[in-house]
Amino acid sequence: MEEVESLSCDCCGLTEDCTPAYISLVRARFNGKWICGLCGEAVEEEMARSADPAMKISSEEALERHVSFCRAVRSPTAEHLIAAVRNLLRKSRSAPASPRRKDDVSTTSGSSCLRPLMAD
Repeated sequence: MEEVESLSCDCCGLTEDCTPAYISLVRARFNGKWICGLCGEAVEEEMARSADPAMKISSEEALERHVSFCRAVRSPTAEHLIAAVRNLLRKSRSAPASPRRKDDVSTTSGSSCLRPLMAD
């Protein structure tokens, strides 16, 4: 099994586990920066949006635009919101399921809110 390293994306901060060969490939493609697959796709999309030869931008410019966008989005308020949602999801997964009331409407009884739509 090949050695794996954990790296944080230089754009969004997401941590990924990757092989040294893949890390070298990504860094060569993005001017020495480590960026995750999602940010890589965003950079490619940024370059594709400027496909018009008069508006063409370099991969370096596309990467800088995406880095700037990520910095703007990752404000303290956004970080707080992300952490709160993460904690909420963790709590909801670890909490036991609440028992259903008899008068509770449920789709598990064989009926579905989509059934009338699918009847056509």
